Amino acid sequence: MTMIPLEEGLSVSARSGSEESGAFAVHPARARVLAEVHARPFMPIEPPRRLLHFGFMTDHWAAAKDRAAFEAFCLARACPAPSPDAKHHRAELSPAVLRWEHHGEFTTYTWEFPGEDGAPFRPGPNELAHLMRLLPAPGPMLVAVDLHILPERAVADGLGHLFGPSQLAASEVEDGAARIATDFHQDAFGFVRILVLDRKLAPPQAGALVQRLLEIETYRTLALLGLPEAQDLIPSIRRIETELPLLMNQMRESQGFDANKHLLDRLTALSADLEAGAAHGLFRFGATRAYDELVGARIESLAERPFGGLPTLAAFLSRRLTPAIHTCASTQARQENLSGKLSRAAQLLRTRVEIELESQNNDVLHKMNDRARMQLRLQQMVEGLSIAALTYYISAIFHLIFEGVHTRVAWLDPTVATALVVPFAFLFAALSLRRIRKHFEEK
Repeated sequence: MTMIPLEEGLSVSARSGSEESGAFAVHPARARVLAEVHARPFMPIEPPRRLLHFGFMTDHWAAAKDRAAFEAFCLARACPAPSPDAKHHRAELSPAVLRWEHHGEFTTYTWEFPGEDGAPFRPGPNELAHLMRLLPAPGPMLVAVDLHILPERAVADGLGHLFGPSQLAASEVEDGAARIATDFHQDAFGFVRILVLDRKLAPPQAGALVQRLLEIETYRTLALLGLPEAQDLIPSIRRIETELPLLMNQMRESQGFDANKHLLDRLTALSADLEAGAAHGLFRFGATRAYDELVGARIESLAERPFGGLPTLAAFLSRRLTPAIHTCASTQARQENLSGKLSRAAQLLRTRVEIELESQNNDVLHKMNDRARMQLRLQQMVEGLSIAALTYYISAIFHLIFEGVHTRVAWLDPTVATALVVPFAFLFAALSLRRIRKHFEEK
């Protein structure tokens, strides 16, 4: 037995694997799965910077048109266009930078501009947002954020003059390397303002922090889309909850097929109304849960610490966002609970209606049996009369024959001869009718 040295065996194995690697069948989704780990990477940011972030709701067709418009926008400015399967792209438009991201039901544009050490939020964002109008809006705008990242010395006189003091949320993040503040309220230009004060942030830290804050505002807004849906459904659910006990009480007292059928029709109409609302809100409530979880994950990653007696972003959103999420969850739970009750009540009524229907069918069958029995008796009576009639007519014919023969044969008594023929005529008529009936029964 020949022993191959370990180093030689490994080199042969590596060479063989290299030569045969082309024979492996690569999964068609492998490239996308590997690329997902690097999707939407944090981009380093050097303060001071100002970012305008926009989020637009898009469906499949709007997203396709938006991608084509963004590709044309980039190529018209000698910038590389995104690849056909890209979900995000960064375009350098000196001095600005534009970042495009496509998500499942929305698309975001983030403009990054060089900032100044002076007072934040000046000039107004509309003077910069005109660049966004160079691109056609892919859908209704839902998110608009004006974010400044500045050195801490730029706001030496505090935050009270920048935000409403009763709505301000602020905290220290990144182990004290930065402070963040926002009131989650749109300003006169329609933007939610966020301020990041840099104390000792490294550029990668600043980029990651800015992206988390923009995602918190984006996902928070998307999560709250379920609230109007729930508020629109609540009156219909309350009406069904009120009407269902009344129908159940009527079910206890109702009797007869018509009454139960009427109640079943009313229950079916209530179920149709409920299921229509549930189907309409199914996606939105599911998306609300998912976005709320993303908001929670992003806030947790901030690792906030309170300062200045102000509520943190987590505390502020917990007080304002959590009730809305609970409203959506409770609305969906009420729908599911009502759906089960309506289904059980309808099944009970359906059973009663089927029993009433079977009872009616049984009565109909009994009446049909009685009619069939009567028809059979009439048929037997008619058959008896028919035999008698045929016997009479056959006997009459033979009597005429015997009378004619009597004129030649004197000894033949027509009356006696007719009497002798009657039994045979009767037998002939009975057999003939039986044969005819059997013939029709076989058909």
